[in-house]
Amino acid sequence: MIYLDNAATSWPKPSVVLDAVMHAMRDVGANPGRAGHRLANESGRIVYRAREAVAELFGAPDPLRVVFGANVTWALNLALRGLLRPGDHVITSSIEHNSVMRPLRALEREGVALTVVPCAPTGALDPQQVADALRRETTLIALNHASNVVGTVLPVAEMGAIARRHGALLLVDAAQTAGAWPIDFVADGIDLLAFTGHKSLYGPMGTGGLLLGERVDPARVAPLARGGTGSRSELEEQPDFCPDKYEAGTPNVPGLAGLEAGVRWVREQGVAALRRQEAALTQRLIDGLRAIPGVTLYGTGDAARQTATVSFNLAGVPPSEAGLRLDEEFAIMCRIGLHCSPACHRTLGTFPEGTVRFGLGAFTTSNEVDAALDAVRQLERNA
Repeated sequence: MIYLDNAATSWPKPSVVLDAVMHAMRDVGANPGRAGHRLANESGRIVYRAREAVAELFGAPDPLRVVFGANVTWALNLALRGLLRPGDHVITSSIEHNSVMRPLRALEREGVALTVVPCAPTGALDPQQVADALRRETTLIALNHASNVVGTVLPVAEMGAIARRHGALLLVDAAQTAGAWPIDFVADGIDLLAFTGHKSLYGPMGTGGLLLGERVDPARVAPLARGGTGSRSELEEQPDFCPDKYEAGTPNVPGLAGLEAGVRWVREQGVAALRRQEAALTQRLIDGLRAIPGVTLYGTGDAARQTATVSFNLAGVPPSEAGLRLDEEFAIMCRIGLHCSPACHRTLGTFPEGTVRFGLGAFTTSNEVDAALDAVRQLERNA
């Protein structure tokens, strides 16, 4: 079996991640912050170590401003719905995932003004178009760091500079880049960074969160849920400090144990080293697909400008059929369709059928890339 669906969820996971999850469940098991006994204290330490690991990876100065939730979708909803009010204006791009577009469309119906800046058919974004879209009432620029469809990386640092000059905030959806692309929270001018644990951080599903920068006043960001936090239990109002304001209820301690282990594994390998490895395989895949008759490639075609996510179509073979045959005939796991990003596919010109998407990861080998290319050649010959 060849697993090329890492843009959805990375697999396999490093053994240290599996060990950390099992240790938290088998040897700790208690609820953090809800008691004073040794197991509760150890559970609390697991959660805090995960905050520290995430903050260190992204260069964020305050671990207490790392807010944990179920996934990057939760984090994006917290940032968007927690921050934006009727009369505010937000700018986004035409290649966003539905985790950004659906909350924004709902907020638009509630009185938030929305501008969608068009990207090029490669997924590239011109920073000047974002600058030109700014208004007096612009509160937020919300962008993915890289497309989940074609991997194109957007110019986040330039967006951060534009936001700061205007007095707006920058929200970055790092679902596709956290762990796979160097991110410097401060130097890149990011104010809110949404991340997920189960992709290139190699942690479990059900983990993710939001980093709040120093320019973000928690008083401006309402929580999505309210309830028990283990702190200020004498009050019937939600605590007003980070991270408790946003973390009502029992956290996913086994998941966060695995997330910490995944983050530390990524740091041990080195983000830059993982990036070089994936870029080389990505270019090998791109060049191989480009040489196959009938294949249409989407995106930049340049591994230096994208993540290890490659989308293509094969003449005469709908994406749904191609994905099924790759699985059943060649045991290649990939993703097909719209990838929860219809806006991006409209930009690419692939709506409504979508594309075939190969997502490489840290455990992908050159032999697997070559086998996938051979499978596509066979599909083309038998189309």
